[in-house]
Amino acid sequence: MQTLKYVTQVDTRGRIVLREVPLKHGVEVEVTVLSREEPASEDLSRAAETSLSFWDNPIDDEVWNDA
Repeated sequence: MQTLKYVTQVDTRGRIVLREVPLKHGVEVEVTVLSREEPASEDLSRAAETSLSFWDNPIDDEVWNDA
């Protein structure tokens, strides 16, 4: 699997165009689009903070302390 990263802008017609992609014609690719409008790190931090209560579990603490 080859990983490539491109930073581009959406044009006035709502399209994203990549030029000179170093892959053979017909190769299947998966495209994930991340918007830079809101930093992803803030989203990840908020998601992690909402699940912290999961770790406050006395039974789990006891099991891990004896591991």
